[in-house]
Amino acid sequence: MACIPVFVVFGATASGKTKLVESLWSGSGEIEVISADSMQVYRGMDIGTAKPDSALLEKLPHHLIDIRNPDEHFCAGDFVREADLCCSSIYSRGKIPVICGGTGFYIRNFLYGLPSTPQSNPETRRKLADRMKKEGAPALLEELGKIDPARASKLNVRDEYRILRALEIFYDSGTAQSDFSLPENTREGYSFKVVSLVRPREELYRRIENRCMDMFSAGLEQEIAGLVRSGCRADFPGMRAIGYREFFQEPGCAEIMADGNKLPENLLSSVFQRIVRDSKRYAKRQETFIKPLPGVIHLQVEKEGEYGAQEKLREIFGAFAAGNL
Repeated sequence: MACIPVFVVFGATASGKTKLVESLWSGSGEIEVISADSMQVYRGMDIGTAKPDSALLEKLPHHLIDIRNPDEHFCAGDFVREADLCCSSIYSRGKIPVICGGTGFYIRNFLYGLPSTPQSNPETRRKLADRMKKEGAPALLEELGKIDPARASKLNVRDEYRILRALEIFYDSGTAQSDFSLPENTREGYSFKVVSLVRPREELYRRIENRCMDMFSAGLEQEIAGLVRSGCRADFPGMRAIGYREFFQEPGCAEIMADGNKLPENLLSSVFQRIVRDSKRYAKRQETFIKPLPGVIHLQVEKEGEYGAQEKLREIFGAFAAGNL
């Protein structure tokens, strides 16, 4: 059976992935995009996740966007399974699948496969969920820190789902989640080429600040208010997203929006600063998932310039496509 060629474009938040992909392939008919963004899967969350607009989606098909409601979980295992189906379908139509996104955890697991952790045990999960309600996330994260410090160090108290999963794995298997290592080789049945967009930290931070301002100008507050009035709560998986969770973290915001009122300027400013801060922190973490992987082409956008980076990416893709078709 022939290998399916998969081209991967990774980059930190606000690095310019979507615009670069659009400039290269919009309307070309060569590719279809599989979104590797853990929050673009959620319906109704458009502005804060920087989803491609309807005009782009019409010219360049995207997959794994708007496939879950905000109260539904979507994990790395779901992504790998769904992306497998998408890749097979896209390739059967004579096109090359392009995975584009910034959720490095998803991409890494798609390239190498999922760790062989035990399947979820409903009874263990129920007991831990009950404890989460009674004791709170900080207590369970502290407990995880004692049995799996490596995993706990990568989580915070808002990651309730991941805290529960890590504890569940340990109590069912006796082995820490961080001890279940990824396979060393990429998965069979695929031919991969991975390009990571790199920008200087200062430039990336400036772009993040500009994006956050654009999100508020586009109506992020109104989008969140609509989600809150529709019943979205802070504990919904979708509401863990940067750009959304901060509205719940600022005291009083959710209640004001639920009543149909606009947020006062001081609260709105505080939420904005939280989003900028969290986005910058996330951008730093994103690099850690891709940087160590072998064979990744790190495309220095600032050295090439915007047009130069576009041409370089076109060249890399052309050589890859020619060798796989």
